[in-house]
Order: sequence, then structure tokens, then C-alpha cells
Amino acid sequence: MVSDFIRLEWKQFIRSSYWQKSVALNIILVFVALYFILVFLGLGIILFPLLKEKMPDKDPFNTVNQFLFFWFLADLLMRFFFQKLPVMSIKPLLTLPVKKNKIVHYVLGKSVLSFFNFLPLFTVIPLGTTLLLEGYDAAIIVNWMVLLFICTLIINFLNFIIESKSASTDLAMLPILTLVGLLYLLTHFELIALDNYLSLAVHWLISNSLFLLIPMGILALLYSINFRMLKKQLYLDQSLKSKVTVVSSSDLSWTNRFGNSAPFLQLDLRMLWRNKRPRSSVFIVLLGLFYGLIFYPNPQYQDMPAMYVFVGIFVTGIFLINFGQFIPAWDSGYYKLLMSQNIPYKDYLQSKYLLMASSAFLMFVLSIPYVYFGWKVLLIHFAAMIYNIGINTHVLLYAGSFNRKKINLSERAAFNYQGTGAVQWLLGIPLLLLPLGFFYLGYKLVNFQTGIATLIGLGILGFLFHEVLMKFITKKYIEVKHSMVNAFDQDN
Repeated sequence: MVSDFIRLEWKQFIRSSYWQKSVALNIILVFVALYFILVFLGLGIILFPLLKEKMPDKDPFNTVNQFLFFWFLADLLMRFFFQKLPVMSIKPLLTLPVKKNKIVHYVLGKSVLSFFNFLPLFTVIPLGTTLLLEGYDAAIIVNWMVLLFICTLIINFLNFIIESKSASTDLAMLPILTLVGLLYLLTHFELIALDNYLSLAVHWLISNSLFLLIPMGILALLYSINFRMLKKQLYLDQSLKSKVTVVSSSDLSWTNRFGNSAPFLQLDLRMLWRNKRPRSSVFIVLLGLFYGLIFYPNPQYQDMPAMYVFVGIFVTGIFLINFGQFIPAWDSGYYKLLMSQNIPYKDYLQSKYLLMASSAFLMFVLSIPYVYFGWKVLLIHFAAMIYNIGINTHVLLYAGSFNRKKINLSERAAFNYQGTGAVQWLLGIPLLLLPLGFFYLGYKLVNFQTGIATLIGLGILGFLFHEVLMKFITKKYIEVKHSMVNAFDQDN
């Protein structure tokens, strides 16, 4: 039956228009995946000698185990925002004599093959090999590598449960942010040394291969919980909620995981690749990635952390700013057609938010090599990414409701001011100067860490109140809908 499922999905994929029209996008995704692989592989190779050099008085293996707590927290958080349950067209199967158990097992088994689950192995295996070459006990290290893979799968299925439970609330991000934030704060302020406790638990579990049955039992429990949740929702008259909503879709494009916003997200991606001006904007983003090289190697900026924050906001948000300032003018050529359809305005705006938020995260990942100039730079980039996703995305969406100038997608992007109005010139103040002001206030009143915490805190507030902000922004767009349609219908 599994082979039948695979064959059906393969036929559906190669026969769809997605296969014909997104080859270039698939190539880009392959290069992004290769980048991640090289980063994790490099980390696995240099981690042991690096820890031995920086902390000569500590056992590198023990140090790594203490950092596992923060690794797991970061993994869970990233999965919540970027990993969804694999899609599958299930409605046709429900009319056939196919057991529901097999369908659910197939979907859950497919999630095990996620890139998120195999990426850590590119660090774990090289590091484990190094430990073996350094003379560590072979049985212990092998158990350690097996344990980490089991823990990765545990996080995989735990993420789906958290998503399912939080999807029905307006503040869907609140449960995961509360959980991760609480665990981190308890450890950071040394109220409960969770990192030490986890390290001790890891050492105990890998001391005997039989003890690995404990995490395997936890994995089996989480799998069974996911199985029961999915099976209860597997009916013809009910689309699978939350993470499984996309399962009812007939299109297997990867954007379908974003639910009702998927058609608009696909429209934006096609627009970015097929048209000259937006495509040129994408290539300008690649140049912006190297913007930090102007400042970070320069000694005169070493004592100017506010300038570093400016660079961090710019580097991680260059696509977000470049694309977001012209929302919804990118669609001005067919905006009247879009608005004549019976579509939820919120889904349309949500697709813009998802595209901008994803770009900020991707730009942060691509900027990780800037850690060469110090961990402070990487911390600033992380804070800038959180602020961009939490605050600047909503600022840009709201500002878009004031756009009234049409854009010609066939023109170049560089030095092209067609479609640019007062809104675009004024946006620089809230997008770039406000985060500098917030950071500088905390930095001057207390210290550098407080300035960084201020940016992260504001970004998290944006996460928490995302649904509230989107309702407000959507209401504004609906109010000006007809005037915007009329303005885009004119030649500017």
C-alpha cells in the first residue's frame, strides 16, 4: 500500500503544472539546502577542536551535551514556524476501500523524511566520528548519536501536537513562545539548571544501550497521539484542521502547507521570477547580503553598536523592505481582477506576511558567516531578524494600504522610481530609525544586552499580537479597497 501511495503522489506531481513551471525555484531550493548542509557539516568538523581551544579546562563532549538543551529549544521553535505535516490528497482515497490507519501511518511516516530531521546528522555524525578518533568509548558515542536522532524525531512529532493544540486560538504562536521562553528564562537566570539536568540525563541514557528504550518509548507515545488526532479528523465532510488542512488540496506544490494563503503565495513567487522588475529586486537582495562587509571590518565602527543594528536590520530585512514597500502595487496590473473574486482579504495579506517573514529568516541564516567578526554581530543579526518579522512586516503591510501608484513589472528595478510615492520615502523612519532608537535607549540606560533584549521583546510582541494586527490591517484595506482599485486602474 505504501508503494501505491508513493506511485500516486509521484504521478500527481509530475503531471501537475507545478512540475512544469517551477524548475528554477526547485533549483534555488536545492542550493539553499546545500548551504544548510555545508554549514552544519562545517560545524560538526570544527566544533571539537574549537571547544578544546576556547575551553581547554573542560571536556568538549560534556560542553556539547550542556548546549543540547538550547539546540532542542531552537529546533522546536524553528519547526513550529517552518515545518508542516506533509501534504497528501486524501479525499479520493476515502471513497475507496483503503484503511484509514494506512493513510495516517503513511502521512506520519512521510514526516520522518523531513529535511529538518536529517540536517542535524550532518553535525552529529562528523562530531561523533571525531570523538571516536579522540579515544572516547565507542559504545558511548554510538549510543549518543542514536539518542540525538531519536530526540530529533521526538521534537518532530511534538511540534505537530503543539501546532494542533494552538491552531484554534487567535494567538496561535503564544503557546510555543511561552513554553520556549519560560524554559529559556528558567535556565538563563539559573532558577532551574535545565541544561545541566539534560546533560546528566544524556550521560545516563548513553551509559547503557538498554536505557535508549526510554526515549524510544516517548517517541512511540508521541507518534500514537499524532495518529489518534489525525484519524479522528479523517472524514470526507471535514477538511483536516491546522497542519492537515492542506492535505485536502489537490495541488502538491510546497506552498500548499500554508493553507488558504497558498494560492496568493504561489502568485507572488511566480511574479518574482517571471517579471523583470521583481526579479531584479531579488538579485539586488543578494548584493545587500554583503552590505555588512562595508562596516564590520572597519575599525572606526567597532565602538558603534547602533550602526551594527542598522546593518543587521538592513541585511536581514533587505528583501522584506524592497518587496514590502510596494504591497499591493506589485499586483496593480490585475488588482481589479483579484478584488472581483470572492476571496478573504486576510488570506491575501497573510501570504505577503509569510513571504516577508520567510525572507528575513533566510537572510539571517545566509548572514551566519558574519560570526567571523564576533558573536556580538550574530546576536545583533538575530535580534534584527526577530524585530523585522514581528514589527516591520506589520508596518509594511499597513503602509501598503496607502499605496496608490501602479507598477510596471517589465521595467528594471535599479534606479527605477516608477510607482514610488511619499509612502515609500517616509517608510525609512519606522523601518530603520525606530529600531535604532529602541536599541540605543536600552543600550544607554543599561547595557548592550538590554538594547538587544528590547529589540527581541518588541519582535515577540509582534508575534503574539499577529492575529490582532492582521485583523486591524485587513479592516484598513477593506475600507480603501475601491479607491485603491480605481487608482491602480489609472496610468501613473
